[in-house]
Amino acid sequence: MISLSEGQQRILALGGVVETEIVPLARAAGRWAAQDVTARRTQPARDLSAMDGYALRHADWPGPWTIIGESAAGASFAGRVGTREAVRIFTGAALPQDADTVIMQEDVARAGECLRLTADLEAFVGKHVRRAGEDFQAGQTLIQAGERLTAARIALAAMGGHGDILVHRPVRVALLSSGDELVPPGGATDADHIPASNAVMLDAILRDFPCDIIHMGIISDNKSALCDAFRTAATQADIILSTGGASVGDHDHVKPALEAAGAVIDFWKIAMRPGKPLMAGTLGKAVVLGLPGNPVSAFVTATLFALPLVRLMAGAVEPFAQRLPARLASPLPAVPQRTDHVRAIYDNGSVTPVGLNDSAALRALSLANALIVRVAGSPAANIGDAVEIILLA
Repeated sequence: MISLSEGQQRILALGGVVETEIVPLARAAGRWAAQDVTARRTQPARDLSAMDGYALRHADWPGPWTIIGESAAGASFAGRVGTREAVRIFTGAALPQDADTVIMQEDVARAGECLRLTADLEAFVGKHVRRAGEDFQAGQTLIQAGERLTAARIALAAMGGHGDILVHRPVRVALLSSGDELVPPGGATDADHIPASNAVMLDAILRDFPCDIIHMGIISDNKSALCDAFRTAATQADIILSTGGASVGDHDHVKPALEAAGAVIDFWKIAMRPGKPLMAGTLGKAVVLGLPGNPVSAFVTATLFALPLVRLMAGAVEPFAQRLPARLASPLPAVPQRTDHVRAIYDNGSVTPVGLNDSAALRALSLANALIVRVAGSPAANIGDAVEIILLA
């Protein structure tokens, strides 16, 4: 049994970044940039007005001025501003030549072409002016390779002169559920059967990432059937996520089926709770993760292992979720030999365990928005003690 941190590093070592493709910016949301994105233009390209008002020379302050024209966004004033002259200007419009200051329309009075100051205020050179290159300049790096393309970064790339961008293609993930007790969601159940919740849960988690999801369905607790399913998945997927059958019982066939299919098992069992019977290896070019069958265990191990692997293969420079500090709102017992992940509710710097911490307690998981991470060997914690958390999407 290996530590959580060792297991996470070994998982990443099994994977590699997938191929790249060029996509329009409108399809790039959530992808990771495959190369640095540099500005093809300067923004603003010229000095612009930050307000509706009048452009003038500060040397002529405090006026009065004669209005000689108008400058609007996309229709700039072509002339130049002389002594005690002003140009009506609108937000985003180019500053006329020789003008260096903008006065807001609320601070002046206009009578015909005559403009007078009405407010008791001082001005400075450049007041209400957005200087050329103030945001960025041509040739400047806007987005670094490995950064995720958020809405703001996509807008930045567009403003920098780009219409498309080089990203990594979606990671292909095959989902496979093992268990004779499982029936499809919505199907009839009896005392011996339960709905298969893991595949739809993992599908939902992965929808926030650039993934092509392949559903392999429910496979019976049969070594031959599992072996065939794994071999088929390996021809289609970069990552195979199986749930169930990863333990050591008489009906747990995932490990022997993987080995029969030709997989190389890298490790089996992690010193963590929930999720001890986690298995990882490779089958052909695919990375295989055998997640526990209990849904909370599957959720936690997917969060800590599968998602970092997806991020890495999709091109992320930082594949692990950030840990944040918080203060306990209720006490927690000591942690024995396995790192614990307590389902909890985080609010304004304070974190409260949700109660039932069983690996099959889905309702408690549904209430949680964070995991409290408590390393193996941690002593009992009291109200107000500092802990580390991982926020859940």
